[in-house]
Amino acid sequence: MGFEQEALQTLRDEVHSNKSAMWHQVEGAGKGEPFVLRHLLKHGTQTPSRLAEALHASSGRISALLGSMEKKGYVTRKIDDHDRRNILVSLTPKGTEQAEHDRDDIDSVVRWIFSQMGERRTREFVDLSREFVTYMSVCKPGAPRPTAEEVHEAFAAKREQDEEKAKASSPEVDG
Repeated sequence: MGFEQEALQTLRDEVHSNKSAMWHQVEGAGKGEPFVLRHLLKHGTQTPSRLAEALHASSGRISALLGSMEKKGYVTRKIDDHDRRNILVSLTPKGTEQAEHDRDDIDSVVRWIFSQMGERRTREFVDLSREFVTYMSVCKPGAPRPTAEEVHEAFAAKREQDEEKAKASSPEVDG
């Protein structure tokens, strides 16, 4: 067994056998109500079809989910004034509060974990995770593996994104 298979098996074992309550919460954030809350918090008002696309769910599943969330007071649905064929889904103040609470709860735990790992190891972990995700972005299940050129282009695009983010977040200096 090569190091690749050993690493894959170790990662699978760790993820599947040591699931804590926190892991289940993080995993759940990508599904159902927590996902919709987070998505609306980040992207603002959306149509049910855009939510279905983002969640990779059927329109029926989204409709049921939104009905439940509406009963809890997390979202409102209203007809779009500009196109009466569309329904717009928005967070209520209660939904915003819940989305922020969920996000802050997970963020707090992750920050604590990073504090336990220390700055050097955390930075290494983040750098390796970013590299791993970039490789994942060019791989498609069942498709041929990407060429060296495709990989190079993905990393170049990632560097470009990083540079744009850095420019956007750095204060302008008058010269």
